[in-house]
Amino acid sequence: MPPVTTPPDWALKSSVARLATVDAAKPHVVPVVFCELDGALFIPVDGKPKSGARLQRLRNIERNPAVAVLVDRYSDDWSELCWTRIDGRAEIVVTDDRIRAALRAKYPQYEHIEIGTTAIRVMIVGVVSWSAKGRLPPGVTNPKQ
Repeated sequence: MPPVTTPPDWALKSSVARLATVDAAKPHVVPVVFCELDGALFIPVDGKPKSGARLQRLRNIERNPAVAVLVDRYSDDWSELCWTRIDGRAEIVVTDDRIRAALRAKYPQYEHIEIGTTAIRVMIVGVVSWSAKGRLPPGVTNPKQ
């Protein structure tokens, strides 16, 4: 059976995700905003305050393009918990008008914050989801872990 490569709608509509990259020695995880276009995720390197140095996530992707994007839904009612992990290969791309439009449509904050000229494109190679209720969208796998 081929791997699932389409994230569930609830995950794509989520406002925040966590991007995991890896350097030579350890993982690096940061919260990110994202949009989906043509079956890929786009994560902007936007105008929010940064350290000033080239971002660790960009350096890591240049060395190793394997990434994971984790989207989860927390609830105090633990029977409502669920998560989706999107595994992919990332590359650094120029932020074009389509990416800008998709980000502005999802995040009204971008009316006041510069989106930036660089984005991370994540080409999806696999999707794994889990739900405390065990009800997952058709075609989405429930890991044994």
